[in-house]
Amino acid sequence: MSPNGRGRSAKPDRPGQAAPLADRSATFIGSFPDPATPLDPALPEIAVLGRSNVGKSSLLNALLGRRGMARVSATPGKTQLMNVFRLPDFYLVDLPGYGWARASATARRGFRQLLEGYLTGRPRLAGVIWLLDIRHPPSSDDLAARELLAQTGRPCLTVLTKGDKLPRMRRALALQARAEELDLPPDDLLVTSSRTGEGIAELGESIRAAIAG
Repeated sequence: MSPNGRGRSAKPDRPGQAAPLADRSATFIGSFPDPATPLDPALPEIAVLGRSNVGKSSLLNALLGRRGMARVSATPGKTQLMNVFRLPDFYLVDLPGYGWARASATARRGFRQLLEGYLTGRPRLAGVIWLLDIRHPPSSDDLAARELLAQTGRPCLTVLTKGDKLPRMRRALALQARAEELDLPPDDLLVTSSRTGEGIAELGESIRAAIAG
């Protein structure tokens, strides 16, 4: 993946601003603990991966144009499930957030096993959207996730969330710093903001390209 590429509520997240996937009805299918759970019908899958509190739910809601479609857990880090949303021609799979500081060693192992099982075992996985907070350097958990993604060889788009939290100059510096820390060209990173809609249309285009290819 590259940056250039009917649910719980019908209310748009940002009035007057079209979400890139709002023209496709979306339905929450369910939450599953087993990464090998078959989905019927068999369609391409796009997974969303990131630390707890990186903004996964807000980003999914912005993509789908459905406020509350993806819900923020009342207890971050507790969920060890993959949440699946069905669109007409593909599935969006919200993987559990990693790196929750208060998670037990058992919970961390559970996260790792689910992520490894999903990333290595899904034959129809078309791409992974990996989320990082633009304001912070990658954590040890982020770097472990990057290593796992590299090992599986899955197509991956690195997305920087919460772009609206930094003024323009600081954001440009943060983008350059994140690119250097990840050893990636800055153009390979997509800056987004679920609040303002920045980068959301480009992300939708990347998803469409991934499921088409």
